[in-house]
Amino acid sequence: MSNLTQEQIDQIAKRVIGLIQNQPDNRALSQPYAGTASAASASLGNGIFPNIDSAVEAAGRAHLQLMKMSLETRNKIISNIRRRMTENAETLARKANEETGLGRVEDKILKNRLVIEKTPGTEVLKPTAFSGDRGLTLMELAPYGVIGSITPVTNPTSSIICNTIGMVAAGNGVVFNVHPGAKNVSIENIRLLNDAITEAGGPPNLVTTILNPTVESAQELMHHPGVRLLVVTGGSGVVKAAMASGKRAICAGPGNPPVVVDESADIDQAAKHIVLGASMDNNIICVDEKEVFVVSKVADQLIAALQRHGAVLLSKGQFIQLEREIFSSPLEPRRRAAVNKALIGKDVQVILSKIGLKVGKDVRLAVVELEEDHPLVWTEQMMPVFPVVRVSNADKAIDLAKEAEHGYGHTAVMHSKNLDNLSRMAKEMNCSIFVKNGPSVAGLGYGGEGYCSFSIASPTGEGLTNPRSFSRERRCVLVDHFRIV
Repeated sequence: MSNLTQEQIDQIAKRVIGLIQNQPDNRALSQPYAGTASAASASLGNGIFPNIDSAVEAAGRAHLQLMKMSLETRNKIISNIRRRMTENAETLARKANEETGLGRVEDKILKNRLVIEKTPGTEVLKPTAFSGDRGLTLMELAPYGVIGSITPVTNPTSSIICNTIGMVAAGNGVVFNVHPGAKNVSIENIRLLNDAITEAGGPPNLVTTILNPTVESAQELMHHPGVRLLVVTGGSGVVKAAMASGKRAICAGPGNPPVVVDESADIDQAAKHIVLGASMDNNIICVDEKEVFVVSKVADQLIAALQRHGAVLLSKGQFIQLEREIFSSPLEPRRRAAVNKALIGKDVQVILSKIGLKVGKDVRLAVVELEEDHPLVWTEQMMPVFPVVRVSNADKAIDLAKEAEHGYGHTAVMHSKNLDNLSRMAKEMNCSIFVKNGPSVAGLGYGGEGYCSFSIASPTGEGLTNPRSFSRERRCVLVDHFRIV
């Protein structure tokens, strides 16, 4: 075929552009949504907007501004976010505890600092290249544009900080629909994030939310044409809604993390780690240990060690009284039960006071020995009341752990020095996080190696999210050139 003239090329280009412009939905992935109202005039300041439409429009414009800035500027933005969030970690933790009534202030401070320090930035967005006889291919990670993020009441500030670092590092803008039960602290968190971004030379409104988030506004965000990716953390209902939205969704769903302790384990260490993990923020973190299956041979040792490390043992009579308080639905063997929402995330002292039992301030966890079919074993209780189940051997423990986890594929823990048992459980559980000989939170980088994320996307397969999760892969191919060897 003969070479085209420049005039012919221009004519072809004009025709192609005309065809594209006539398509019903021709926005590029990085093009902002053109809302019906001016986002600037609708803004209530520092990323806060009256409605989803204006919040999405503003985040889209900010994303385009960010893409015109250097990677060095983006790194400065992330660095300043870490600095400003460190300055406010304690204040945000206290306000989250006051507003939600959930968890422990000292543990919320720890969670905030963990995500500030260990959430990855742009350093994980490494390009890859393929070089061969036919030239050079470059693979790079590009942003989606605007991400819609729905955050939980259990980890409001740590989730917002973690998601912001990862999503902005990948070059995106983000619109949060925060949990209504943590609205005030979440809005303050987002204002502070916008301050940090603009201080470092970034665009205003890169992170946005609305003044009055609701279930309806979450639905609007999920179906908004200006949102290219959903990142949802919550229960089964919100996960199903996101996955049915027609958009790509990264979903972090529920968990019921089991622990197995076999006869080869370091029992004292196992007990220390179980109390730490199961009581962390009063058991409201999705990775927290929710039940333990222990080989009978060492069960008494484990129960004694749990008490040495900050747990109180309940008698069966005491627990019969307590289960009337902690459950709000009829109890059926081997079935999940509804828990009393008023006791979720409360200190163990508050929970035990319901049956007239007083314990010291140093107690972090109540443990009770139960049969394997008791509903507490099968329920994500989200309170520091922890069931211990005796089993005949490690294989039985692993089988029960797999069943009690409900196939969520979230988190599991094993304390053992037996490599065969550790290997079998790791394979059988098939979880995003499997911790050997440590507390569950080691899987988030607390006391363990690796980066942190508070969006553990087991239902959709991403596992612990990072900036790569919030990126789309782009390929650039140069044929027959630039192989230099």
